Amino acid sequence: MVRLPGAWAQTAVWHPLPVEISPKDRFVTVYGRKPVLEALDDPALTVDKVVLADTARGAAAHEIIDAARSRGVQVQRATAQRVKVLAGNGKQDQGVLADVVAPRMKPLALALEEGGLKSVLVLDGITTPANVGMILRTATAAGIDGIVVPRRGVASIDPLVVKASAGVAFRAPVLRCGTSAEASALLRASGYPLYALDSHASDTIYSASFSSRAAFVLGSETSGITDDVRPHITSWLSIPMAAGVESLNVASAAAVLCFELVRRAQ
Repeated sequence: MVRLPGAWAQTAVWHPLPVEISPKDRFVTVYGRKPVLEALDDPALTVDKVVLADTARGAAAHEIIDAARSRGVQVQRATAQRVKVLAGNGKQDQGVLADVVAPRMKPLALALEEGGLKSVLVLDGITTPANVGMILRTATAAGIDGIVVPRRGVASIDPLVVKASAGVAFRAPVLRCGTSAEASALLRASGYPLYALDSHASDTIYSASFSSRAAFVLGSETSGITDDVRPHITSWLSIPMAAGVESLNVASAAAVLCFELVRRAQ
């Protein structure tokens, strides 16, 4: 903070600095020739830029360049190594990536500052892209206000997640942060109770009373809720099972939970 001397100090008006949002919290990056072309061919998507390896030549490269030109999208050339780093996948990037604008994606901290979040899902240790994609699709369909997809410890939003979500990942209300533990701490500090699913919990998603603002943590099928997140959990809930079935796939459990929240809101 800068102090203004003299009379200026009495009349100065302080304005908060604008929040700087990382590109990783604004775009979904898709890589590989087919996913990039599909993004460029979809008029419902806004592609910020395409990055093409300087070694990419031939018909495939020309097809991507032509598709980008027809949409007015900038094509940047970079080294093949740089494309691998940006894509985060050195085996499947095929020398090309595209940054697709995700209009509802933002940092969790910013979303909490803005207010308006009632129902929030937190993904914790879910590393299977298909599960992350299906959860994004289901939660968005159910009208969940935010889905926390941490940058570490959870499958990144890549072409596999996009495919599993049937493209909904581009417009899902994704909230970003470093880890699920960081998200849990932020939510608790902001007054949200944290509910987590556990097959042995005595309270069920049907019998429990939820606050008007609440967050629900979904853990992996193998490890459940991670040790760093457990201290932040305020209540444990189960989904009643019959016929000796112990549990559901995490994406299926998310669907049951999300539409129970829809039912309660009606």
